[in-house]
Amino acid sequence: MKIINKVIVVDDHDIFREGLVSLLKLKKIARTVDEARNGQEFLDLLNKREIPDLVLLDISMPIMDGVIAAQAAVEKFPSIKIIVLSMFGDKEYYYKMISAGVKGFVLKSSGKNELESAILNVMEGNSFFSNELLIQIIADIGYKSDSEKKQTNEFTPREYDVLKLFCQGLSAKEIADQMALSKKTIEGYRTKLFHKTGTKTSTSLVVYAIKNKIVSIV
Repeated sequence: MKIINKVIVVDDHDIFREGLVSLLKLKKIARTVDEARNGQEFLDLLNKREIPDLVLLDISMPIMDGVIAAQAAVEKFPSIKIIVLSMFGDKEYYYKMISAGVKGFVLKSSGKNELESAILNVMEGNSFFSNELLIQIIADIGYKSDSEKKQTNEFTPREYDVLKLFCQGLSAKEIADQMALSKKTIEGYRTKLFHKTGTKTSTSLVVYAIKNKIVSIV
């Protein structure tokens, strides 16, 4: 992985935050790592310093939580890349975070390999969603009845193939390699899928596809 120039870690638990900072430096994932204990400190950092390449953001924090902070940060800096550090109990906030435009979700209980995978995907312009979280969220959504099910004929066969691969967690580059197409072509299909589904990110596209029983994760 190419070393990231600047990362901000936002978490109110000192031991967890400091451990994550140490990991990022030890693994040479980031050159510079700033810290914030809550959403307000994070926004203050954004206003005082250069925009980071990546933000690792907790949800439940005092003073200002991660949901409000993410919404404010993305509204002011639409291109900012945010990965949410999540606990299973945070699921009520996932949809707000997705709508805000965060790029990834990683369980705090995940290992360093999954965190590195999330960072790699997000830095390449993709989204990342821990499979455990995705399955849990879709289970909580509840499937629609067959009469409410979205019809796959909304999509061309190639769009449907691309959508299935996104739902399997593949990045645009991995899909391009598998389908023997260019990454730019896959990104073009993704843009069409965004338009047809009314979604804005790969994560929300996957949630939409599974919620509407267009693609099965079973």
